[in-house]
Amino acid sequence: MGNVQHIAVAIDGPAASGKSSAARALAKRLGLIMVNTGTMYRAIAWATIQQGIDPTDTQAVIEMLGRIELSCGVENGFSTVFVDENNPGAALRQTAVNERVSKVAAIAEVRALLVQKQRDYLELGHVVMEGRDIGSVVFPNTPFKIYIDASEEVRAARRAAEGIEDAVGQRDAEDSKRKASPLVVAEGAVKIDTSEMTLEEVVSAILQVLRERGAPEDLLNRA
Repeated sequence: MGNVQHIAVAIDGPAASGKSSAARALAKRLGLIMVNTGTMYRAIAWATIQQGIDPTDTQAVIEMLGRIELSCGVENGFSTVFVDENNPGAALRQTAVNERVSKVAAIAEVRALLVQKQRDYLELGHVVMEGRDIGSVVFPNTPFKIYIDASEEVRAARRAAEGIEDAVGQRDAEDSKRKASPLVVAEGAVKIDTSEMTLEEVVSAILQVLRERGAPEDLLNRA
Protein backbone atom coordinates (compact mmCIF):
# COMPACT_ATOMS: atom_id res chain seq x y z
CA MET A 1 0.00 0.00 0.00
CA GLY A 2 2.02 2.93 -1.24
CA ASN A 3 5.76 3.54 -0.90
CA VAL A 4 7.04 1.96 2.32
CA GLN A 5 9.68 4.71 2.56
CA HIS A 6 6.97 7.30 3.07
CA ILE A 7 4.79 7.56 6.15
CA ALA A 8 1.16 8.57 6.44
CA VAL A 9 -0.16 10.49 9.42
CA ALA A 10 -3.89 9.76 9.53
CA ILE A 11 -6.08 12.40 11.17
CA ASP A 12 -9.79 11.61 11.43
CA GLY A 13 -12.68 13.34 13.14
CA PRO A 14 -16.12 14.87 12.73
CA ALA A 15 -16.99 18.17 11.07
CA ALA A 16 -15.38 21.29 12.60
CA SER A 17 -13.36 19.27 15.11
CA GLY A 18 -10.21 21.15 14.12
CA LYS A 19 -8.61 18.34 12.14
CA SER A 20 -8.00 20.44 9.01
CA SER A 21 -6.27 23.20 10.95
CA ALA A 22 -4.18 20.67 12.86
CA ALA A 23 -3.21 18.77 9.71
CA ARG A 24 -2.28 21.99 7.93
CA ALA A 25 -0.15 23.24 10.83
CA LEU A 26 1.55 19.85 11.27
CA ALA A 27 2.30 19.62 7.56
CA LYS A 28 3.87 23.08 7.63
CA ARG A 29 5.99 22.25 10.67
CA LEU A 30 7.30 18.97 9.27
CA GLY A 31 7.29 19.67 5.54
CA LEU A 32 4.68 17.01 4.80
CA ILE A 33 2.16 16.94 1.97
CA MET A 34 -1.17 17.95 3.50
CA VAL A 35 -4.16 16.17 1.98
CA ASN A 36 -7.69 17.34 2.75
CA THR A 37 -9.85 14.42 1.65
CA GLY A 38 -13.05 16.30 2.45
CA THR A 39 -12.26 18.61 -0.47
CA MET A 40 -12.36 15.62 -2.80
CA TYR A 41 -15.83 14.61 -1.64
CA ARG A 42 -16.93 18.23 -1.85
CA ALA A 43 -15.71 18.30 -5.45
CA ILE A 44 -17.97 15.36 -6.27
CA ALA A 45 -20.88 17.09 -4.52
CA TRP A 46 -20.12 20.28 -6.47
CA ALA A 47 -20.09 18.31 -9.72
CA THR A 48 -23.59 16.95 -9.02
CA ILE A 49 -24.81 20.54 -8.72
CA GLN A 50 -23.17 21.51 -12.00
CA GLN A 51 -24.77 18.56 -13.75
CA GLY A 52 -28.16 18.84 -12.11
CA ILE A 53 -27.94 15.45 -10.44
CA ASP A 54 -29.84 14.49 -7.29
CA PRO A 55 -27.14 13.37 -4.82
CA THR A 56 -29.49 10.68 -3.48
CA ASP A 57 -29.79 9.14 -6.97
CA THR A 58 -26.93 6.69 -6.51
CA GLN A 59 -26.96 5.35 -10.06
CA ALA A 60 -26.90 8.85 -11.55
CA VAL A 61 -23.93 9.81 -9.37
CA ILE A 62 -22.08 6.61 -10.35
CA GLU A 63 -22.70 7.31 -14.03
CA MET A 64 -21.42 10.86 -13.52
CA LEU A 65 -18.12 9.49 -12.20
CA GLY A 66 -17.56 7.92 -15.60
CA ARG A 67 -18.09 11.23 -17.39
CA ILE A 68 -16.04 13.66 -15.31
CA GLU A 69 -12.30 13.87 -14.90
CA LEU A 70 -11.25 14.29 -11.29
CA SER A 71 -7.60 15.33 -11.02
CA CYS A 72 -5.86 15.34 -7.64
CA GLY A 73 -2.43 16.90 -7.26
CA VAL A 74 -0.20 19.00 -5.00
CA GLU A 75 0.55 22.71 -5.04
CA ASN A 76 2.84 24.36 -2.49
CA GLY A 77 2.60 21.27 -0.29
CA PHE A 78 -1.19 21.12 -0.24
CA SER A 79 -3.55 18.82 -2.11
CA THR A 80 -5.52 20.19 -5.03
CA VAL A 81 -8.59 18.91 -6.83
CA PHE A 82 -9.90 19.81 -10.28
CA VAL A 83 -13.10 18.69 -11.99
CA ASP A 84 -12.74 18.63 -15.78
CA GLU A 85 -9.80 21.06 -15.42
CA ASN A 86 -11.93 23.43 -13.35
CA ASN A 87 -10.87 24.44 -9.83
CA PRO A 88 -14.12 24.89 -7.82
CA GLY A 89 -12.22 26.90 -5.18
CA ALA A 90 -14.39 28.69 -2.64
CA ALA A 91 -17.52 27.18 -4.19
CA LEU A 92 -16.72 23.95 -2.33
CA ARG A 93 -17.73 25.66 0.94
CA GLN A 94 -21.14 26.74 -0.28
CA THR A 95 -24.22 25.69 1.69
CA ALA A 96 -25.51 23.68 -1.27
CA VAL A 97 -22.31 21.62 -1.26
CA ASN A 98 -22.46 21.20 2.54
CA GLU A 99 -25.95 19.78 2.17
CA ARG A 100 -24.86 17.24 -0.43
CA VAL A 101 -21.42 16.10 0.64
CA SER A 102 -22.47 13.43 3.18
CA LYS A 103 -24.93 12.00 0.65
CA VAL A 104 -22.38 11.50 -2.11
CA ALA A 105 -19.79 10.33 0.43
CA ALA A 106 -22.12 7.48 1.40
CA ILE A 107 -21.90 5.98 -2.10
CA ALA A 108 -19.43 3.07 -2.14
CA GLU A 109 -18.29 3.73 -5.71
CA VAL A 110 -17.44 7.34 -4.86
CA ARG A 111 -15.40 6.23 -1.86
CA ALA A 112 -13.59 3.53 -3.84
CA LEU A 113 -12.51 6.06 -6.48
CA LEU A 114 -11.34 8.63 -3.96
CA VAL A 115 -9.63 6.18 -1.59
CA GLN A 116 -7.38 5.06 -4.45
CA LYS A 117 -6.53 8.66 -5.31
CA GLN A 118 -5.79 9.31 -1.64
CA ARG A 119 -3.45 6.32 -1.40
CA ASP A 120 -1.62 7.49 -4.52
CA TYR A 121 -0.41 10.54 -2.61
CA LEU A 122 1.94 8.33 -0.60
CA GLU A 123 3.98 7.80 -3.76
CA LEU A 124 4.84 11.52 -3.71
CA GLY A 125 6.23 11.76 -0.17
CA HIS A 126 5.34 11.77 3.53
CA VAL A 127 1.73 12.84 3.99
CA VAL A 128 -0.59 14.06 6.70
CA MET A 129 -4.08 13.20 5.54
CA GLU A 130 -7.29 14.26 7.24
CA GLY A 131 -10.82 13.01 6.79
CA ARG A 132 -13.24 10.53 8.26
CA ASP A 133 -11.86 7.12 7.30
CA ILE A 134 -8.12 7.68 6.89
CA GLY A 135 -7.00 5.48 9.78
CA SER A 136 -9.77 2.91 9.33
CA VAL A 137 -9.80 2.51 5.53
CA VAL A 138 -7.27 4.56 3.57
CA PHE A 139 -4.17 3.74 5.65
CA PRO A 140 -5.27 1.13 8.21
CA ASN A 141 -1.70 -0.09 8.70
CA THR A 142 -0.11 3.22 9.63
CA PRO A 143 0.87 3.44 13.31
CA PHE A 144 0.32 7.20 13.20
CA LYS A 145 -3.42 7.50 13.76
CA ILE A 146 -5.10 10.47 15.43
CA TYR A 147 -8.80 11.01 16.10
CA ILE A 148 -9.57 14.67 16.72
CA ASP A 149 -12.86 15.61 18.34
CA ALA A 150 -14.57 18.51 20.12
CA SER A 151 -17.97 19.05 21.71
CA GLU A 152 -20.88 19.61 19.35
CA GLU A 153 -21.38 23.09 20.81
CA VAL A 154 -17.78 24.09 20.12
CA ARG A 155 -17.89 22.65 16.62
CA ALA A 156 -21.15 24.45 15.80
CA ALA A 157 -19.63 27.73 17.03
CA ARG A 158 -16.55 27.19 14.85
CA ARG A 159 -18.73 26.63 11.79
CA ALA A 160 -20.74 29.76 12.54
CA ALA A 161 -17.55 31.80 12.98
CA GLU A 162 -16.48 30.67 9.51
CA GLY A 163 -19.79 31.84 8.12
CA ILE A 164 -20.75 28.29 7.17
CA GLU A 165 -24.26 26.98 7.65
CA ASP A 166 -23.68 23.39 8.62
CA ALA A 167 -25.69 21.24 11.01
CA VAL A 168 -22.75 19.39 12.58
CA GLY A 169 -25.01 17.04 14.52
CA GLN A 170 -26.76 15.96 11.34
CA ARG A 171 -23.43 15.56 9.55
CA ASP A 172 -22.18 13.41 12.44
CA ALA A 173 -25.22 11.14 12.20
CA GLU A 174 -24.99 10.78 8.43
CA ASP A 175 -21.25 10.14 8.45
CA SER A 176 -21.35 7.68 11.35
CA LYS A 177 -24.32 5.62 10.13
CA ARG A 178 -23.45 5.22 6.46
CA LYS A 179 -22.65 1.69 5.31
CA ALA A 180 -19.61 2.65 3.25
CA SER A 181 -16.64 3.53 5.47
CA PRO A 182 -18.50 5.18 8.37
CA LEU A 183 -16.83 7.70 10.64
CA VAL A 184 -15.29 5.66 13.47
CA VAL A 185 -12.36 5.88 15.84
CA ALA A 186 -9.82 3.71 14.02
CA GLU A 187 -8.25 0.83 15.90
CA GLY A 188 -5.13 2.09 17.63
CA ALA A 189 -5.94 5.77 17.15
CA VAL A 190 -5.11 8.32 19.84
CA LYS A 191 -8.06 10.58 20.66
CA ILE A 192 -7.49 14.29 21.17
CA ASP A 193 -10.32 16.57 22.34
CA THR A 194 -9.63 20.05 20.99
CA SER A 195 -12.58 21.78 22.68
CA GLU A 196 -10.35 23.78 25.03
CA MET A 197 -6.99 23.47 23.27
CA THR A 198 -5.07 25.97 21.18
CA LEU A 199 -3.85 24.90 17.75
CA GLU A 200 -0.29 24.85 19.01
CA GLU A 201 -1.29 22.51 21.84
CA VAL A 202 -3.02 20.18 19.38
CA VAL A 203 0.04 20.06 17.12
CA SER A 204 2.29 19.39 20.12
CA ALA A 205 0.04 16.51 21.18
CA ILE A 206 0.22 15.00 17.69
CA LEU A 207 4.01 15.37 17.60
CA GLN A 208 4.18 13.49 20.90
CA VAL A 209 2.18 10.63 19.40
CA LEU A 210 4.54 10.52 16.41
CA ARG A 211 7.56 10.37 18.74
CA GLU A 212 6.05 7.63 20.87
CA ARG A 213 5.17 5.57 17.82
CA GLY A 214 8.56 5.71 16.17
CA ALA A 215 8.32 8.36 13.48
CA PRO A 216 11.66 8.91 11.69
CA GLU A 217 14.00 11.15 13.64
CA ASP A 218 14.91 13.17 10.56
CA LEU A 219 11.24 14.03 10.23
CA LEU A 220 10.71 14.94 13.88
CA ASN A 221 13.84 17.10 13.88
CA ARG A 222 12.09 19.48 11.48
CA ALA A 223 9.59 20.45 14.20
